[in-house]
Amino acid sequence: MSKINVEGSEISIIAIDDKDYISLTDMVRNIENGLALIEKWLRNKNTIEFLGIWEEMYNPDFNSLEFEGIKNEAGLNRFVLSVKQWVEKTNSIGIVAKAGRYGGTYAHKDIAFEFASWVSPYFKLYLIKEFERLKEEEQKKLGWDIKRNLAKINYRIHTDAIKNNLIPEKLPKEKINFIYANEADILNMALFGMTAKEWRNENPNLKGNIRDYADISQLVCLSNLENLNAVFINEGMKQSNRLEKLNSVAIEQMKILSEAENVKKLK
Repeated sequence: MSKINVEGSEISIIAIDDKDYISLTDMVRNIENGLALIEKWLRNKNTIEFLGIWEEMYNPDFNSLEFEGIKNEAGLNRFVLSVKQWVEKTNSIGIVAKAGRYGGTYAHKDIAFEFASWVSPYFKLYLIKEFERLKEEEQKKLGWDIKRNLAKINYRIHTDAIKNNLIPEKLPKEKINFIYANEADILNMALFGMTAKEWRNENPNLKGNIRDYADISQLVCLSNLENLNAVFINEGMKQSNRLEKLNSVAIEQMKILSEAENVKKLK
């Protein structure tokens, strides 16, 4: 669940089948008799027609026959329709009624924006603005998550290559850790020109390690070097030769990455 603040109203957004549904209940919570507005809007003939068109476009299980009956009744003084009735009669997916802690009436964003326009065009515009801001933040976070997961995958490829080719059987754990650290320093030397210990000695007041202070270009290059080093290890290349090749690759890639416009934007 996500939340956005629109003109002092905190509005919940949930995902249903990977689609965004916005709380209509939250939209009218600060309005006197606000909850009654949802059913009043739902009884409007124009609303019924809009919902029917939306459902026919996106819902293959929509009960069109039942919908026609509701549409013919809409607008009459005796016409009454709740969200629950609409969902049960038409098998609607555009509007849902949720129970529990985050309960209330939720609608697909297309429908939620239509409801917001009916309540207040001013409110609708700010709702769209905040919703788009939320989506932009989520995309940025997704980008960082992908980068982090790719780094984990590359790290596994690198450590597996070390394990399968450089670690003898029944080696003590401390010796195994030394080999992993030693190979990590091959990458550090190729990219940063120093080992992790040398960096710590030069920066005694900084927490973490040398890679924690790398910029985007360096992290991208480091990920590529891990893959290359894994290939070189599997090929049986000597460590000294690997370091020389990795350093050459690092120099070339850093030149390219430092000039790439997309990387500059990430920075």
